[in-house]
Amino acid sequence: MLQLFKIQKAIIFATKTHEVYQKQKRKGKDIAYITHPLTVGIILAYAGADNDVVCAGILHDTMEDSIEEKKVNLEMLKEQFGKNVANLVLAVTETDKSLPWKKRKKLAKEHIKNFSHGAVFVKSADILANTRELIEDYEKEGDQIFARFNAPKEKLLKNYLETITLLIEQWPASPLAQELRFVSTKIARMAGLVFMSETPAKIIQYSDYDREIILECPVCKWKGKSKGNIEYHDDLLDVTCPNCDKMLLIVEYPLVKIAKTIKQK
Repeated sequence: MLQLFKIQKAIIFATKTHEVYQKQKRKGKDIAYITHPLTVGIILAYAGADNDVVCAGILHDTMEDSIEEKKVNLEMLKEQFGKNVANLVLAVTETDKSLPWKKRKKLAKEHIKNFSHGAVFVKSADILANTRELIEDYEKEGDQIFARFNAPKEKLLKNYLETITLLIEQWPASPLAQELRFVSTKIARMAGLVFMSETPAKIIQYSDYDREIILECPVCKWKGKSKGNIEYHDDLLDVTCPNCDKMLLIVEYPLVKIAKTIKQK
């Protein structure tokens, strides 16, 4: 059962950090930043997370985004909310924001490989809150929304997809895994033409197709067998990534080869 007093305390703490002390806004919007950590907390509570995980979700950006005069540190969170909450917040915090964007995101993805289930829960809810908002904004405004960010559209989306894959691999049975897969396909389609041109699907003959071979998605970095990730058509089958729906292989039946030969004649 959730301890509402502790959650209320986390809400007040996060509100002071993001709203009272700095009036922090969402990127490129006149919307209070505090709406984001509160959304993360709601996602976690709805998904059945325990009290500490919900609190960590609400507090997940306090260390990373607090101003110097009111800097939030690990010891402060331990004192206010306990060691478990503090360590969960630390796990999902980018500790050195002076690093270039690419380096920061690479380090963040490497840390996921050591995440506890609680940290996966918090990071998953964070990703879902951000990507749902991104998808909604994209459907309304198109590509112009990407001017708000510190990375080009394709790199930003690719980072989200790779992060989602790592989170699912770290905890396949996570209550948020299915929702992560759903938003992953939406994100991939936002840059579908670019991903298709940069990493086109390999075309092979059916005689060369092996369902047991290990494939790797060039977009989200999923690895696995093609078995179970196929869609049949009249004259070929598609092998797609189960996480982001990127087409990996186009397998032609012998019929296609015969038809092409006849057409050429």
